[in-house]
Amino acid sequence: MRNGIITIMKKELARFFGDKRMVFSILMPGILIYVMYSFMGTAMGDAFGVDEDYTPSIRSVGMPASVEALLDGAALPVEETADTAGAKAAVTAQELDLLLVFPEDFEQAVEAYTAASGQAAPNIEIYYNSASTNSTFVYRSVTALLDAYEAQMVNKFDVNAGGEGYDLATAEDTAGSFFAMMMPLLLMIFLYSGCAAVAPESIAGEKERGTIATMLITPIRRSDVALGKILALALIAMISAASSTVGTVLALPKMMGGVTDEVSADIYGVQDYLLLAGVIFSTVLVLVTVISVLSALAKTIKEAQTYVMPVMLVVMGLGIVGMFGGGASQELAKYCIPLYNSVQCMIGVFSFSVLPLGVAATIGVNVAVTLIGVFILARMFNSEKIIFAK
Repeated sequence: MRNGIITIMKKELARFFGDKRMVFSILMPGILIYVMYSFMGTAMGDAFGVDEDYTPSIRSVGMPASVEALLDGAALPVEETADTAGAKAAVTAQELDLLLVFPEDFEQAVEAYTAASGQAAPNIEIYYNSASTNSTFVYRSVTALLDAYEAQMVNKFDVNAGGEGYDLATAEDTAGSFFAMMMPLLLMIFLYSGCAAVAPESIAGEKERGTIATMLITPIRRSDVALGKILALALIAMISAASSTVGTVLALPKMMGGVTDEVSADIYGVQDYLLLAGVIFSTVLVLVTVISVLSALAKTIKEAQTYVMPVMLVVMGLGIVGMFGGGASQELAKYCIPLYNSVQCMIGVFSFSVLPLGVAATIGVNVAVTLIGVFILARMFNSEKIIFAK
């Protein structure tokens, strides 16, 4: 009895470890988790900080020498200005990181202030823009320094007393920043899910059932078969992704718990949606093409699903780059990288910083990649070793 158990165990273990595809399918989830979480940790760390060589832009009104020396010591140079309104407008436009406004004769007022007087303490006003990563980071840094300075002086002044009216981000900035952070990742996941749901069934599924051989003996050219499958699968995947996207956009304000009415897709116009549609469709073409080529290598649907798992890792990784990447790139060369270019275009559209040439380059590159994939898939259809692999 025991010998029989050992024999069966040896047989199953030999079958498993003798098949590289099965070993790969077992090890892949752990690899994906490690790589994804490591990548997310690095991306999140970069998202809430600034570049090491970044020089903050700070202006002040009536800053005393003591506070100026404090900020200079922390490598936070300040420029004095008398144009408060202009500086506020610059913060709103994300051209300036921070504006500090001090009460007149701040040092004398602090020296004379006592909590027992019952009067409000001298208040430093700090204006920033929460839609800007740099502005938020500088605001936190300056606030921390002033809080420590205030503690040394036994709470003789306040910073942003009342707490309202100092964030100069507009409703459009706030909503755009939110959508630019969330939607590229969600859209890439939706697009991948739609493509992965239909492509393996259409290619590997037909190989598994033996019906693809019947199709290939017809007088239709193999390139036409490949292109026809990719276009049809792309349309189906687009419908699936569109449904998920619409539902997500409508649910986002509710997901925020009703915290604000500013998170609304109404801020985008027809042109924005047209640009987004062009980028999304070209992205679907790339994803369907890649998944179709990988599926053609597989013998069964299950095997095809194993092959396309790394594509999911790439898609999610690129989405996370968009989520914590600090805005759309203005370098045209980055729009020549398939899939990464799509994420950059999505960020640009949602954050109102789209690069028109970048969108054109993205669609052109994605279509070119699709045509190359069609050629490769047609050649694979011509290979009996691939099509009739057992």
